[in-house]
Amino acid sequence: MSGEHMQIGEVAARTELSLRTIRHYEETGLVAPSARSRGGFRLYTEADVARLMVIRRMKPLGFTLDEMRDLLEVTDRLDDGTELTPDERDALLTRIRAYERAASEQVEKVRVQLARAEEFALTLRTRLDRDASAPTAGTS
Repeated sequence: MSGEHMQIGEVAARTELSLRTIRHYEETGLVAPSARSRGGFRLYTEADVARLMVIRRMKPLGFTLDEMRDLLEVTDRLDDGTELTPDERDALLTRIRAYERAASEQVEKVRVQLARAEEFALTLRTRLDRDASAPTAGTS
């Protein structure tokens, strides 16, 4: 096998996605192996890995599979080398801007959640430190 193709196990390790998740994304049409080995194994390229990384980054921000598919279609159109009219290009870039705004909004929500979680953990840590240093009942 040449160095340009990877089997699904290597892709899973590189993307930190499970084999099952990668197969699910294939079934839903988000990603497709670029080739198959003679034995029928899925073979992926760097472009496939990059596509899976986009999906992996969108998932925790709450994007749906349809939104992921739409964004990937937009980027595919921009990257496929076909000539686009200025209006077509502007329309595609407008869709990407909408995803960027939505992602930024979700990132801010995650930051707030993280700050609350850190505050909670600190509260628990403070409580444990206080209780660990307090004398126990029955000792003087």
